[in-house]
Amino acid sequence: MTMLGPILFTLATATAPAPADGAGLQHRDQRAAFRARQQGRILPLREIEGRVLPTMRGSQYLGFDFDTDRGIYTLKFLRDGTVIWVEVDGSSGQIIGRTGN
Repeated sequence: MTMLGPILFTLATATAPAPADGAGLQHRDQRAAFRARQQGRILPLREIEGRVLPTMRGSQYLGFDFDTDRGIYTLKFLRDGTVIWVEVDGSSGQIIGRTGN
């Protein structure tokens, strides 16, 4: 039996937020990103994704968070049981940090 299944299950359940809290936080991130985009302070999410996703071949894109105060998108990926976070400056589209593989 492969170990990948139990590892992915553990990872998914350990990092999954409670539905009520997680849904509210993600919705707030989306609203904040929308407002910043409307004000011209950041690039559209689709443009950020268009720059980053091609560099993450072999990974599953899990979604994003947006830090309103810093104007930073954090895109989350899963590859070989490892979660990878890619931080992108929302105003320039430049990758400024990465954790994981």
